[in-house]
Amino acid sequence: MSTNEASKTCPFAQAIFPWPRDNKSPLNPPPQYAALRKESPIARVKLWDGNLAWLITDMEHFREVMTSPHFSASPLTEGFPFVSPSRAAQSKSYQTFITMDPPEHGQYRRTLTKEFMAKRMQELRPLVQQSLDHLLDEMEQKGAPADFIESVALPLPSLVISIMLGVPYGDHGKLQKWSADRMDLSIAPEELTQSATNMARYIDGLLREKEANPGDGNDLLSRMAVEWINPGRVSHADAVQMATLLYLAGHETTANQIGLGLLSLFKHPDQRAALMADASLVKGAVEEMLRFHSITHMNSNRVATQDVMIGGQLIRKGEGVLALLHAANHDPAAFPNPEHFDIRRDTKDQSHVAFSFGIHQCLGQPLARLELQVVFETIFKRFPDLQLAVPEEELPFKDKSFVYGLRALPVRW
Repeated sequence: MSTNEASKTCPFAQAIFPWPRDNKSPLNPPPQYAALRKESPIARVKLWDGNLAWLITDMEHFREVMTSPHFSASPLTEGFPFVSPSRAAQSKSYQTFITMDPPEHGQYRRTLTKEFMAKRMQELRPLVQQSLDHLLDEMEQKGAPADFIESVALPLPSLVISIMLGVPYGDHGKLQKWSADRMDLSIAPEELTQSATNMARYIDGLLREKEANPGDGNDLLSRMAVEWINPGRVSHADAVQMATLLYLAGHETTANQIGLGLLSLFKHPDQRAALMADASLVKGAVEEMLRFHSITHMNSNRVATQDVMIGGQLIRKGEGVLALLHAANHDPAAFPNPEHFDIRRDTKDQSHVAFSFGIHQCLGQPLARLELQVVFETIFKRFPDLQLAVPEEELPFKDKSFVYGLRALPVRW
């Protein structure tokens, strides 16, 4: 389809995607999502490289694409859409089960499933609580004002995933730098590739040490060596990629969700007061944070592997699709008054798609939920007067990152 033909389908087709958020409402999706959902929930947009892709902005068709066997999640498939040069470099820097299609996807994913079962994650609750308490102690000792991102939101999931994997926490500084580079939509591709290479080399070295001396198997890298690599079930190279993914995904997303969740409670003091008065609201509050913020809203890119009809629209083989989970999670057909942050929203079915949907939904979601629940069960008990230390309009957002969040959240108490 030519650009002129595409513009007849979508009034925004001449605009380059991704679109920025409204600076006056930085927690809400770009305003184009709602307009497009109303006029044409399946439409064409132009990308940075001149290619066109289909944009999905409603829940019904998001779920349809995510469960269809006729779309590939592999960035190596011809026609796969990338939202920036850095995302193209990142997607091609490693291949693991999240970028594989069946049957390979299932074979690799099953090797990790037991590690992230909800029951096993709950066994980590004392570790998460102890880690959080330690970080809050340090923040309190240093005194106000403090940057909550630097003091708590970023180090907590980093510490937990480091202990889980068996990665020395003393190395978290360089690992976080490499991780941040890999999430940066504006970084030069060669710089991102170098950070990806550095991270892979680091994990490679750790795994080789575990293969030679796995110890008692208390950490995941040791179990990878004993159960997967040494018996020949998974190659060393594949294990490196999987472990790298786990570290990368295991802290960056949760860290940003913690910061945005706290900010949303600052912005809604009535809901904060309700949460402080009734701890049973925490689980629902976490689900609403996940729905409302949907921090990785461009991680469900696909490409059609054959001609397929979605919502009456023909998508041809080789055409890219950007299924926007953030837009789906703000679809009024799925969530009444979706732009309203409401910790009492009915979430009994956990019907949001913050962790995507279908076979590729996030494997680590039980860990993310656990960490978020512990944080918001604890934070206002320890600091009942916690509040922003700067005007809200001065807060710096990660508007050039694949994972949306705050660069800093100054607080006082």
